[in-house]
Amino acid sequence: MADTTLRLDQFLCFARFARTRSIAQALIGEGHIRLDGRAIHKSSAQVKVGSVLGLPVGGQVRVVRVEAIPDRRGPAPEAQACYRDLV
Repeated sequence: MADTTLRLDQFLCFARFARTRSIAQALIGEGHIRLDGRAIHKSSAQVKVGSVLGLPVGGQVRVVRVEAIPDRRGPAPEAQACYRDLV
């Protein structure tokens, strides 16, 4: 967890909100993801510690704050330590 920022599509994949980067890129391209209150359409948007993400999960909107930048797609407990649910 050395880097200070990470591409949005990579973060969604590493934090296990999307199974693959291509699925994450599709979600972003369709405008389903909000970063700090703005709808994002580019996968290259940068996520940093403290960023707030709004994303659809299971038919509901989930709002999380980024607590750490992951350096890989690890097991679920490792991924869950990288964000905190706000809603």
